[in-house]
Amino acid sequence: MGLFDMIRGEFVDIIEWLDDTRTTLAWRFPRYDNEIKNGAELIVREGQQAVFVYRGQLADKYGPGHYTLTTENMPIMSTLQGWKHGFNSPFRSEVYFINTRAVTDMRWGTPQPVTVRDPDFRMVQIRANGTANVRVTDIEVFLRQMIGTNGEVDADVLSEMLRNNVSLSFSDMVLASGLGAIDLQGRQVELSGKLQEFVGQRLAPFGVGVEQVTMTISLPEEIQQAMTRGVARGVEAGGFMNNVDLNRYQQMQAADAMLAAAQNPGGGMGAAMQAGMGVVLGGQMAGAMQGSYAQPQQQAPAPQAPQPVAPPPLPGQQPFHFDNGGQAAGPYPVDQLRQFVASGQLTRDTNVWTEGMPGWAPAATVPALQTLFAAPPPLPGTPPPLPPQ
Repeated sequence: MGLFDMIRGEFVDIIEWLDDTRTTLAWRFPRYDNEIKNGAELIVREGQQAVFVYRGQLADKYGPGHYTLTTENMPIMSTLQGWKHGFNSPFRSEVYFINTRAVTDMRWGTPQPVTVRDPDFRMVQIRANGTANVRVTDIEVFLRQMIGTNGEVDADVLSEMLRNNVSLSFSDMVLASGLGAIDLQGRQVELSGKLQEFVGQRLAPFGVGVEQVTMTISLPEEIQQAMTRGVARGVEAGGFMNNVDLNRYQQMQAADAMLAAAQNPGGGMGAAMQAGMGVVLGGQMAGAMQGSYAQPQQQAPAPQAPQPVAPPPLPGQQPFHFDNGGQAAGPYPVDQLRQFVASGQLTRDTNVWTEGMPGWAPAATVPALQTLFAAPPPLPGTPPPLPPQ
């Protein structure tokens, strides 16, 4: 008997998987032509599950533990092979080990930008990237859909599938949210949970679950610049301009005039006059448009709060956006924000944002705005308040 014949005649008596990579999701025990010995030892470690497959049919499954393979703990295999009264001879079966631990920090990104309808900038193309934690949740489905006849499945296969499905899920999430580009970026931490739900629905048919998704949304460079200057591209695009657009147009003209003055220190009064004329022209256009487009109505319109009209921001003041009923208003300099505080539109709990902030935050937590909510000192001659009784 040759060496090869001796190897073919040996029986497998210990079945186990020692994996140091942590990136292998499934591994088939290399039985070759050997047969599994009656009473063989099966060792399944933490984070693993062992599955016996007989002629393409899923048989017994084992979680972490140490087992002796007999008819008592192999009920499905005993039924498939007709061991009615126990077996005393070796048997053939494919044995797969499945990694049930979470695979962390799997990176994803949108290969193509996603178009978003935005109330300020019309159509904006945004991108997103992040990480995800996934794990095998359904052994039978994963074995059928992802393993097949492969002897080994690593995390690269799952990573490619994740990237393809998370891009589609991101588009679905953006469409379902109905938010504009700026609001999407301001609420990206909150929306990561929604994205996790969409990705989980797409990966469930493969026996894979999603435990966590992180997301970072990127806006185009020109949009970032427009946000810094307070310029809404949609106003410049032409067409009918309502009262809100006229107010933004006026702010845009004032900001451009002040920017030109800052870049031309020798301009003197000429730059200041241009800035003032921008404010006056904006007010005249607002009055003209209100008169030209006034339409008779059957019922009296509800009273609206007057739009604040203020001089251009002083050079060096940081402009801020604030949440005005679900819409991003601004940007306004700190001095102009006092008017909104006085009217109650801007409170300590109102979310604000400016360039350099990672996201929206309550106004009272922003150091540059805390002076807006400080209580004024008592008037001269006012008697001190009486102590409580």
